[in-house]
Amino acid sequence: MAVDLGELLVPYMPTVRVPRTGDRVFKSECAFSFDSPESEGGLYVCMNTFLGFGREHVERHYRKTGQSVYMHLKRHVKAKATGAAGGAIPRRRNGKVFLDLELNRDFNGQDYEYEDEAKLVIFPDHFEIPLPNIEELPALVTIACDAALNAPSAYKKQEPESWEEEIQVSRHARSLRQLDNGVRIPPSGWKCQKCVMRENLWLNLTDGAVLCGKWFFDGSGGNGHALDHYKETKYPLAVKIETITPDGADVYSFEEEEAVLDPHISEHLSHFGIDKLQMQKKTENGHHTENNSRPRVSEWEVIQESGMKLKAVFGSGYTGIKNLGNSCYLGTVMQVLFSIPDFQRMYVGNLQRIFDYSPLDPSQDFATQMAKLGHGLLSGQHSKPPMKSELIEQVMKEESKHQQKGVPPRMLKALVGRGHPEFSSNRQQDAHEFLLHIINMVERNSAGLENPSDIFRFLVEERVQCCQTRQVRYSQRVDYCIQLPAPIEAATNREELMAYETKRRDAEENMQAPPEPVRARIPFTACLQAFTEPENVPDFWSSALQAKSAAVKTSRFASFPEYLVLQIKKFTFGVDWVPKKLDLAIDVPDFLDLSRLRAIGLQASEEELPDLLPPIMLAEDTRDNSMSSIDSPEIDEAAVMQLAEMGFPLEACRKAVYYTGNMGTEMAFNWIIAHMEEPALRRQDFAEPLTLPSIMDPGPSTSDSPVSATLLSNLPPEESIAILTSMGFPRAHSIQALKATVAARISACLTDISQWMSAHHLKINPDKTELLFLPGKGSPTHDLTTTFNSSVLAPTPTARNLGVTLDSQLSLTANITATERSCRYMLHNIRRIRPLLTQKAAQVLIQALVISRLDYCNSLLAGLPAKAIRPLQLIQNAAARLVFSLPKFTHTTPLLRSLHWLPVAARIRFKTLVLAYHALNGSGPVSIRDMVTPYTPARSLRSATANRLVTPAPRANHSKSRLFAVLAPQWWKGLPTDIRTAESLYIFRRRLKTHLFRLYLD
Repeated sequence: MAVDLGELLVPYMPTVRVPRTGDRVFKSECAFSFDSPESEGGLYVCMNTFLGFGREHVERHYRKTGQSVYMHLKRHVKAKATGAAGGAIPRRRNGKVFLDLELNRDFNGQDYEYEDEAKLVIFPDHFEIPLPNIEELPALVTIACDAALNAPSAYKKQEPESWEEEIQVSRHARSLRQLDNGVRIPPSGWKCQKCVMRENLWLNLTDGAVLCGKWFFDGSGGNGHALDHYKETKYPLAVKIETITPDGADVYSFEEEEAVLDPHISEHLSHFGIDKLQMQKKTENGHHTENNSRPRVSEWEVIQESGMKLKAVFGSGYTGIKNLGNSCYLGTVMQVLFSIPDFQRMYVGNLQRIFDYSPLDPSQDFATQMAKLGHGLLSGQHSKPPMKSELIEQVMKEESKHQQKGVPPRMLKALVGRGHPEFSSNRQQDAHEFLLHIINMVERNSAGLENPSDIFRFLVEERVQCCQTRQVRYSQRVDYCIQLPAPIEAATNREELMAYETKRRDAEENMQAPPEPVRARIPFTACLQAFTEPENVPDFWSSALQAKSAAVKTSRFASFPEYLVLQIKKFTFGVDWVPKKLDLAIDVPDFLDLSRLRAIGLQASEEELPDLLPPIMLAEDTRDNSMSSIDSPEIDEAAVMQLAEMGFPLEACRKAVYYTGNMGTEMAFNWIIAHMEEPALRRQDFAEPLTLPSIMDPGPSTSDSPVSATLLSNLPPEESIAILTSMGFPRAHSIQALKATVAARISACLTDISQWMSAHHLKINPDKTELLFLPGKGSPTHDLTTTFNSSVLAPTPTARNLGVTLDSQLSLTANITATERSCRYMLHNIRRIRPLLTQKAAQVLIQALVISRLDYCNSLLAGLPAKAIRPLQLIQNAAARLVFSLPKFTHTTPLLRSLHWLPVAARIRFKTLVLAYHALNGSGPVSIRDMVTPYTPARSLRSATANRLVTPAPRANHSKSRLFAVLAPQWWKGLPTDIRTAESLYIFRRRLKTHLFRLYLD
């Protein structure tokens, strides 16, 4: 009986999509394995998500998503038949080769031929429809299949969009004048000539001045000295030093005010001794292109044991990683990681759990791709010995060994390199940098789970000693790799090296072949010794001297990792900026004693540096000044006035600001409070004018500074002081806090915020600053009107923060009204175009523009009465009617059930319980986790495994409380056990939605 394919596909038509621009069609590799169309089971491509799945994984995707239509791709590969003379039989071009695939094996086009087969498969019955089948299939399905078959590889980089601006060649590039001033730029150690900046440095291509760039809104960047230099000299072009590579550099034209191209950048940089752009002419593939008459066996050939008869090994752990083009750094790092049991246990041991709980797009999930690669390397499925027939064929063709295909980690490379300027390219990269990048991604994706990268983690103790005061400061930092220098002077064969250099120079002078090279041999202990040697600290600011000073730093291990990663720094830069690799060998012993590298901490004979931060240097204060270390600091008058508003004497405030080095109001306030109990405070000269010391005058000691006796008069009520002191605050702090008015404290807080923003190159807008007062029950009335930057700031009834409108009573009435208004406006606009939309399109549009607004921060509405959230429920009802184009008074419960939309009250409860799940399982923020307490019975009970929360003790106001700490445990208690004990967030959300659906709509 013939089957009408059009009628058969009608139920599945909404799930079939035509690939659009930007859609990636994965038709060469499975998202969970390395199956491809060449594999025995072929590859199944989902016609909705365009993800590829092998035979073992397509059922999982069908069960998870319900997608039923897949395109099955199969490539048949076979060796070409040979004629009587031994040559290949000529044949016509095969019309069935239509797949644009990146093959997993390297085929020789003269020895193999292949045919491609495609068909549609409908699950779960596995009904197959051969392709192409234009006559019987619906037009949409035919177009979708054709577009998927002809789509480019998912791993090819997209062409730049048409709106991207093309960088133009500067009009100054050809005629740029360069001064012969003898300036030569070293390959390292750059610093702005007008300040202390060492980042974001620009080299002026006319006079060779190295200056910092402009500052950015996030506080990074520089002080704009490069632009100031242009305004003074009118020298137009500058190049960013950090971007100089053999491929080019970033050039900026101050006159044209945009990034430009300089076709003569190589010549312009050579004028200042930078020949880095010529390195490609000097080196080729990392080796010098000298025409040596004596053939040499390369180091790579020695490592590969070229010419030796090697026995091929197969099985688990013997699978290679295919080179994708300059990707040896990736293969090296991943092979090392998956040889470690912790990574094997994390990703391969939990393979099924990771695959089962993977997101809908597993190609973008880091854990899934790591598990996929780990299973491919360790399972042995891609490292099988050849069959007997293949061995016979190899003998007949006189082939020496069976070549492994290896696994191509294209999907993982695309994922870890996404957004990274280097790892997203096809250029060669440093394995050490890639290892740190992978460790960073492992940490980010292991929140709440076992972190296998902890095996590399260790603490480094850094000891910095001020050379003038001999005081020290200890600090610790986390690291994952130790970089060790390679001291050439410690070589054990120095005499051989000197003799080799003599022979090499003689050979060059006499135009003879160079001698056999001699490699320096350095003991590993010498590298460790060089690592522990003290090093100078540039631009060290001594908190004891309140000025810059010389200092030395030493490093030790505060903790040791389970696996210690070492990097020998074998690369250096010559004076011409060309990177050179030191030809040396490191003698590593079998056993290492690192006990002498263990940190010992602060010793009894050492004195710590004061814990003070250096003063914030603004752009105009960062110029080099020989007198900067001895000039007296200026007094921040804004901080002085802020302290005076708290009730302190004016001159006392000036002294506090001065003696704390303009470190801010908080530091000056703490200085006054700390000195209040000293006898000197009772002297009257504390309120006398401050006398700034001269250069030769060391100035008064802070311990001798007095304060006026007026600070001890007019004390606040003793009851109020007792309340604050009972909370743990010092008595002096409590007295000053009570004496300061609320308005003054608000003004001080705003001033601190303004100063912090100014120090980070930000600016607060007084006109948009709002003051919202949230009074407690029975709190006294305060006059909160204050002055801020010459603007009067009065309390406002409502304030908007992150899109949420808050009111003084936290009733959120204003926020509900604003949400209702914006949703009604969206519904009005959608209603106007509803006749032009399908039901599916209308549902998607309403969910994106209306329902998303109802869900935004809706957990804040938890605990509100039903009448308060009724306006939002009316909005959802109107949205459901609009999806189905039904009249105003249609009953909406069936509509919500059909759309699988929870009512607003259920959505609020859903969001709150999801937050509780995060808090209980340690994946939520600390502020949320601290609000709930897991229930632990005093003795062994069945409830110990029920994943319960401690319900707060009942109080008079708890019945109507909206606190998360009260509502979350109450709602959590009402959940069935199978929901509370869900293994993952995905399962919890699914079961919770089903539970609430039955609770509210059944």
